[in-house]
Amino acid sequence: MGGVELRGLKRSPGVSLKMEKIKALVIGEVDTRHHQLGEISLKIHANPELGLKEVKAANWLTEYLEENGFSVERGIGELPTAFRASYGEGKPAIAILAEYDALPDIGHACGHNLIATTAIGAGVAARPAVDQLGGSILVIGTPAEEGYGGKIILAGRGVFNNLDIAMMVHPGTYDAATTQALACQTLNIEFLGKAAHAAAEPEAGINALEAMLQSFTAINSLRQHIKSTARIHGIITDGGAAANIVPAHSAGNFIVRAEDDAYLDELKEKVLNCFVGAATATGAQLQYKWGETRYAPLLNNLSLAKLFARNMRSLGRKITLSDPTNSFGSTDMGNVSQMVPSIHPFVAIAQPDVLAHSPRFAVAAASEAGTRGMLDAAKALAMTVVDLLSNPEIVDKIKEEFHQEN
Repeated sequence: MGGVELRGLKRSPGVSLKMEKIKALVIGEVDTRHHQLGEISLKIHANPELGLKEVKAANWLTEYLEENGFSVERGIGELPTAFRASYGEGKPAIAILAEYDALPDIGHACGHNLIATTAIGAGVAARPAVDQLGGSILVIGTPAEEGYGGKIILAGRGVFNNLDIAMMVHPGTYDAATTQALACQTLNIEFLGKAAHAAAEPEAGINALEAMLQSFTAINSLRQHIKSTARIHGIITDGGAAANIVPAHSAGNFIVRAEDDAYLDELKEKVLNCFVGAATATGAQLQYKWGETRYAPLLNNLSLAKLFARNMRSLGRKITLSDPTNSFGSTDMGNVSQMVPSIHPFVAIAQPDVLAHSPRFAVAAASEAGTRGMLDAAKALAMTVVDLLSNPEIVDKIKEEFHQEN
């Protein structure tokens, strides 16, 4: 690779040579441990645990880190399955984040078993860089990404304070150094009506299910007039007890997403008006509650992403800088990215026609391609740590970009 240039910065040949030797060491660290990492990934995959209940996964991950010289704090942020593992002291403090919760019914159909083992693999592999260059590497276990926003909870409790850099890699169907993630918030809805015999005295009832259905119709009409990047989706969780009873209760869960916080606030008001209108039309009483955790949009640090992309390319991955699919989702890593310079790249483990959160993706997360993706991601993250520790000016530039974006 020679002298690496980043936004006007150049390393001297001597620094570059030492950096490349350390990168070779960290690659070797991952290769040496590939069987162990693969076994841990498959154990987590075979034992899926929902958010805040990831007891087995957290134990396997922290035991591995302790065995490899990390100091481990369990139960950080008052979340029993969260942890912080650290190696080295001082600045810069570089964190690699692990996720390990599963989805209901379809297990690790988001590949969090691979995210977790990528994190511990990269953390352990980066030890030679810390030993020779200083600074500290942290592996932070962040439970309950799916639905609960574990990182949002941990952020509110100071877990990500005093970090200089935060990184993680997510499995997907393409290799990309940056991705798009929307701000989002959940909305729980209930309509209270009045039960009556649906045939004998329908006029005496107030149909709570009809209020919910009218709300869906109003939201469908609203979709014509919102930004193309916004999303509204939901399900009915209660629609009544029997067809011959006017439903006295209905309930639903909804998610509202937008590209930025300002538009999310605007869209939330419009969505809520859909339910208010349905309540007025049917006479049902509306009760609602917005979710306590709000996912922030992801702020990609491009300088950091370019370092990661360069390291992935050196491993033979044809990685792009940006998401080639222009797809949208949400992640609690967005909240971390608003606090500290961050990246959330994707590594391909399956073909483009395999959908995330599907049984096919769950199979891919336990496949040979999944393991290869995890190992490459761990190497690239550890190599990026080498870049950061070997040249403090790069860290300064990354922080400068972060402050300009915020």
